[in-house]
Amino acid sequence: MRYLETERLILRAVTAEDTQALFDIYGDPATNLYNPNGPYPSLDYARQRMASWLDGWAADGIGQWAVEKREAPGHVIGFGGLSYKDYGSEMRLNLGYRFATSAWGCGYASETARASIGFAFGEGEREAIYGMVRPANLQSIRVLAKQGFRQIGQLSDVPGDPPSLVFMLSRDDYARECGK
Repeated sequence: MRYLETERLILRAVTAEDTQALFDIYGDPATNLYNPNGPYPSLDYARQRMASWLDGWAADGIGQWAVEKREAPGHVIGFGGLSYKDYGSEMRLNLGYRFATSAWGCGYASETARASIGFAFGEGEREAIYGMVRPANLQSIRVLAKQGFRQIGQLSDVPGDPPSLVFMLSRDDYARECGK
């Protein structure tokens, strides 16, 4: 099983047993404030998404992590990691994360992002990681900025809404940031 530890967190590759936690977090309207698709509508939908995440790990060797506090292993507080996402006409490696509201404001998204990025650039020849954020989601924009991402454009991905902001972190920028 793929597994990372940070100062405060355990990140482990998701398993089918994480489906209820996935639904609890992604089905909560509060965690979907900036998600134009809204909360997951059912546990069945969460099962389908989990199957997709498991397929991603199998195919790409990377994916979403179930995030737990080191002081409370076994209790998932969020999910985060990397997966391929359609950026209009191109599939790109995308950083994403979502946490239970009880975990907000603690820096867990930044800690998860940092570990996920290090894993991705340390595992193979990936040249860049992207992030797509709704313009009003200032917290996620700050998380990306802390990791060294820079805005490179916009993508009109939600008809009738302002375009999402597109950010990128290259392997070279990451190496410079980390002194590698």
